[in-house]
Amino acid sequence: MAGAPASPRTRPSVLRLGGHVLDCTFRAIVMGVLNRTPDSFYDRGATFALDDLLRRAEQLVADGADVLDVGGVKAGPGDEVTEGEELDRVVPAIAELASRFDVPISVDTWRAEVAAAAYSAGAVLGNDISGFADPRYLEAAAAAGASVVATHIRLAPRVRDPDPTYPRGDVVAAVESMLADRLARALGAGIDADRVVLDAGLDLGKTPEQSLELLRASGRLAEIGPPLLLSASNKTFLGALLGLEIHERREASLAAVALGVTRGCRVVRVHDVAGTRRVVDVLAEVLAA
Repeated sequence: MAGAPASPRTRPSVLRLGGHVLDCTFRAIVMGVLNRTPDSFYDRGATFALDDLLRRAEQLVADGADVLDVGGVKAGPGDEVTEGEELDRVVPAIAELASRFDVPISVDTWRAEVAAAAYSAGAVLGNDISGFADPRYLEAAAAAGASVVATHIRLAPRVRDPDPTYPRGDVVAAVESMLADRLARALGAGIDADRVVLDAGLDLGKTPEQSLELLRASGRLAEIGPPLLLSASNKTFLGALLGLEIHERREASLAAVALGVTRGCRVVRVHDVAGTRRVVDVLAEVLAA
């Protein structure tokens, strides 16, 4: 029926992260955000100090995080962070996390050298918002046996994009094409299909309306094949929708998770792990019925 929401993917689906095999046929994987940055858009440096980050990680794991995602550079514009500075931020943190928790660790970086060092420290997933702009990124992941996230972005990380436009005004088609291409690149680099995740990149070179359109189209994007990651937590498009400041977006973020999961998203990257865990566990029971 025209206009009906897309059905969620129901074929068996697993994601391999290091030695962990996560079944995401119905139950979405919850990725907890850990920002080792002094200027992150959400926590404004609350977990920049290593001790603070480790305490936050302990809480996220207790709340039910399946994966911990560590980033040392925020996605948006800001002061320059050199590769050396990023290494200093993420590598010691990942080594500590890997020694303390039996959950997969992800490194949120678009630099191949940082990803490679993170894999050596214990990370098993490279979360790259640049869409593999670094030509050595996939090689580093393949050499380490790591998994990867391919994200759509129109320009590049840290570059302001005030007027994003897409061919024929079709943002969904543009994202779909790019993600299919990045999947092919990952497979060509020797990374198994069950080690690839795709992300539509909400807010990354998209207007609020375009981000909402992509959220609605999650079912279509999930049909590309690999698990689809939803990173909507506390983002600008939710604030624009309801006129909310950053710390007023909890319920809107949970609503986005619920919609995304019912339409096919199987990894959700969030700040509120406890609330999200309850949402996705309820949905798993409903979707599996």
